[in-house]
Amino acid sequence: MDELIKLITKKVGSPEDKAKIAVETVLGFLKEKLPDGRIASQIDGLLQGSSVENLVGGLGSLLGKK
Repeated sequence: MDELIKLITKKVGSPEDKAKIAVETVLGFLKEKLPDGRIASQIDGLLQGSSVENLVGGLGSLLGKK
């Protein structure tokens, strides 16, 4: 998650604390709205030690994209 926060900070120019809030908000929204509780745990798994590229690819897979 730290890598994603740093990417947002760099791309948007927002302070790191604000980027962290944004990431946590989006992830919370996804976990709440996605249909299966297993998906929420997979999102958490993707965030642990994953690069941004792996995270985006993994989320795409979870959402049915190839």
